[in-house]
Parts: sequence; C-alpha cells; structure tokens
Amino acid sequence: MSQIKADQRHQSELHPQDRVVIVRRTIRASAALLFTAYSRPEHLLRWYGPGNYPVTHAEVDFRVGGKLTMIMTGPDGKQGPPFGGTYLEIVPDERIVYENGFLMEGAEKMIVTITFTEQGDSTEVVVHTRFYTDESYHKHVELGFVMGTGMGLDQLAVYAPSL
Repeated sequence: MSQIKADQRHQSELHPQDRVVIVRRTIRASAALLFTAYSRPEHLLRWYGPGNYPVTHAEVDFRVGGKLTMIMTGPDGKQGPPFGGTYLEIVPDERIVYENGFLMEGAEKMIVTITFTEQGDSTEVVVHTRFYTDESYHKHVELGFVMGTGMGLDQLAVYAPSL
C-alpha cells in the first residue's frame, strides 16, 4: 500500500458528555465503492482495523437483522476475541448502522453509524460511535479506539483505488 500524507489523514472528535466518538476521512472514491468496501467480507479483510492488528476473519450477512462477525490478529500472531453485531439500518451508498461489541456474555455494546457523503470525485466517510455507558466510552478511548478507527479509514483510502 502507498504512503498517506499527513494532510490526508483522518480527523476525529470526542464528545464525552454524549459518549460519542466521531472519526471522519475524505476518500477519493465514490460512495458506492466505499459502501461496498464496508459490506463485503473480502474487502473488510483488506483494510479494516489498525495496521498492526488487521482483521483476519470476517463474516457478513449484509441485511437489516443480519450479523457481522470479525476477528483481528495481533502482531504476535494471536487472534483477539470475535466482535461484531447486528445490522440495524442499511441505506445503499449512504448509511450503515449496526450494533457492535465483543461477542461474549456481558460485553459492552455500542451503536456505529457510518455515513457516505459524496463531494465531487471524493466521499466523506463519517464513523459515528455512541457507547452505551460512560465506562465503556472512556475505556475504549484510553485503549486507542479513536486511532484504530482512524487508521482503518486511512487504510481504506489506500485500498479504495483497487476496488
């Protein structure tokens, strides 16, 4: 993958009072292509997750009520716990909403809303994540959730021309 210039990286906003993290990135690709990159497992495997902890397993039943399951593998070769959830809303080429979290008993969940807004020959991708609890919000922020999400969008920007 090619290098990303500093002025082309993601931007983020933290809203602790609302338990919300917003990460955005303008990518030189159509909304339809980027929507496809989010909706098919073979694409998710190519870009999703931080660079040192890529997704190595993805199952996608891309329909409202369908399930998403992914697993990341660390630099040490060990797989992390499976995560994902249920698709709640899908508007082709515009919006994907799903519940997300580790797929284990009692794990905290969050609602992820991804929007795709075309701007000429580029598309702004916004990942809006609302955590259910203050504790979950702060824990994820401290563990690098913002940077990891941003790195994924940066990788998507590099991957998009090959779609």
